[in-house]
Amino acid sequence: MGTESGSDPESSSNGWSRARGLVVKTLVLIGGALLIKRLTKSTTRRDHARVVSRSLTGEKFTRDQASRDPENYFNIRMLSCPAAEMVDGSEVLYLEQAFWRTPQKPFRQRLYMVKPCPKELKCDVEVSSYAIRDAEEYKNFCDRSKYQRPLPEEVIGDIGEHLTTIHLNCCDRGKRCLYEGSTSPGGFPNSWNGASYCTSDLAILKNNEIHLWDRGFDENRNQVWGPKEGPYEFKPATSSSTNENLSALNILYQSSIEKPIQGSLILQD
Repeated sequence: MGTESGSDPESSSNGWSRARGLVVKTLVLIGGALLIKRLTKSTTRRDHARVVSRSLTGEKFTRDQASRDPENYFNIRMLSCPAAEMVDGSEVLYLEQAFWRTPQKPFRQRLYMVKPCPKELKCDVEVSSYAIRDAEEYKNFCDRSKYQRPLPEEVIGDIGEHLTTIHLNCCDRGKRCLYEGSTSPGGFPNSWNGASYCTSDLAILKNNEIHLWDRGFDENRNQVWGPKEGPYEFKPATSSSTNENLSALNILYQSSIEKPIQGSLILQD
């Protein structure tokens, strides 16, 4: 009587084990590749624009710099907040600067438009500044409730004269900054205090500190306004510095209404 034909159960089991092992290894390799691809996916210019917008937003002071070098720098409060969004996704920020003693009286008011750089340019983020058609209505915009502010569509309608455009790039590894950039070499037209053009340099640091260097030059390239030693260094407000500023403001508020602070210098407008 002959033996019964058929596959060896042990051999079949080993075959399935090897197959399952290959399937598991394949899945692990595919999953790992997808994970690596996701982790190493390059940040888009729109992502960079969002980071720049967030970094520019908030209350910042040049208090430390003014304490170190009171001859060349004032303690200035810079306050910025989202004001509108354009159809193309560009974010419009309202920004004002005031001397820390008189935050209710800004000497500079601007609308900033932050958007990704166009594909044809070798930069990551484009930051443009504009005058405001009716600046008086926007004083202390960020300090008001949203119900007391101009509506987003009104903000867009109040975007006035284009003043400057800065092209920002990601900073090289090892530097303190996240982004840095400047206006084009020839700057932009400006007639304040005898200037014929102005330039702006902007750096955004990792701690949300902002370095801003606005300068005006005449036809002979002589600087006629703006700090000469370097940029203003705006650092995020801390609760202690804010309380101190508010205390001083409460003391001086009435006198500042009746009499302007002596020696106040309008940097540029």
